[in-house]
Amino acid sequence: MKKIKIWALAALAGAAVVTFPVANVSAQSGVTPTRVQFAKGTSSKTIKSSIRGDQSKLYVVNIRAGQKLTVKLTPSNASNYFNITGPGADQALFIGSSDGNSYSGAVPSSGDYKIDVYLMRNAARRNEASTFTLTVSAR
Repeated sequence: MKKIKIWALAALAGAAVVTFPVANVSAQSGVTPTRVQFAKGTSSKTIKSSIRGDQSKLYVVNIRAGQKLTVKLTPSNASNYFNITGPGADQALFIGSSDGNSYSGAVPSSGDYKIDVYLMRNAARRNEASTFTLTVSAR
């Protein structure tokens, strides 16, 4: 009887580990964030870069509550998207794979907003590449 209970407990513990949500992969894999700095007198910046396979690029922009954040991604690969996560947030404010390649909206709080540019798993597994243009503005 004790063996069954221990086995059942181990099985439940294993299931519990599997069901917990996983944090942002970029944050876990040590991707160094790039701070988005606007040139004096401007409120937008255009960044050109590329990714391959399971690489991602992490950009950080500091804005105030109520400011309008606009992000547009123009990728060479249809499986290239971005997510936006607010300061201290556990969940993304915007998920590109379900919402598209552009975001515009007033941000709810002040601080650093993270923009994570990535390839979907299907493209990453095939080690595909994408060049992209990311335009970030805060007004």
